[in-house]
Amino acid sequence: MQGKIVKGIAGFYYVDVVESGLYECKAKGIFRKEKLKPLVGDWVEITVLDEAKKSGNIVEILERKNELIRPAVSNIDQALVVFAVTKPKPHFNLLDRFLVMMESRGIPVILCFNKKDIATEQEIQKLQEIYETCDYQMIFTSAFQKENVEEVKKLLRGKTTAIAGPSGVGKSSLINLLQPEACMETGSISEKIERGKHTTRHSELIRIDTDTYIMDTPGFSSLYINAFEKEEFKYYFREFAPYEVQCKFIGCDHIHEPGCAVKQALEEGKIHPSRYQNYLEMYEEQKEKRRY
Repeated sequence: MQGKIVKGIAGFYYVDVVESGLYECKAKGIFRKEKLKPLVGDWVEITVLDEAKKSGNIVEILERKNELIRPAVSNIDQALVVFAVTKPKPHFNLLDRFLVMMESRGIPVILCFNKKDIATEQEIQKLQEIYETCDYQMIFTSAFQKENVEEVKKLLRGKTTAIAGPSGVGKSSLINLLQPEACMETGSISEKIERGKHTTRHSELIRIDTDTYIMDTPGFSSLYINAFEKEEFKYYFREFAPYEVQCKFIGCDHIHEPGCAVKQALEEGKIHPSRYQNYLEMYEEQKEKRRY
């Protein structure tokens, strides 16, 4: 029987099997020997030990499409990154770090800017100017007025989507609108182990429709980019790509080199200064870390 791990707590993995329900499973010892840990998002093969109690064992982890380390999740089809247009104002450096992380894993991103109802036209326009040049899909929503929520649902259909963003941007309100009648009762996990309600929040998959899952990922609020070499960052700012080949020097880092087509594009307004500035910050930050 195949299913998808939707949550892992204290050595138990909760596997959602379409049309059969939620099974509480342990992982076989062989995974420990192979240093392979099941992750939320994994498709797995299980054997049922007790159908009445919905218990079983994970006997095989199917091949992963991708995996993230922070948080430890796998098989993400896309990420919906939620920031507020205003109150709080977007933290562009955090947002760009998130985009770098997803680009490095080849995971598509939809940018969702919430609180459209209290934003000015100028605030919306500024966001469009910054991120349209990067060719990211953008949607402006108001969870409060339920504006464009149906459009978001269409973008999620048939996919496993990580929903991420800092606190205070209306992410929880949006998630509640996306899954008011969730097919999977998350409360059943808490009933099986009493401390489930009191444990630290883990990444959790919620099925909102057949083959449609959303993953609330608290670990994305602060992102560490220590795993990257400074020379890598330029490849994850997608708007640099059309100009890379025009640079005078192969391996140009687009910082001090003469004849840099990326810096030329920046001067011509084809690359937004906010994005370039965040690129510089990440590059310099990593350069400093490597010195010590």
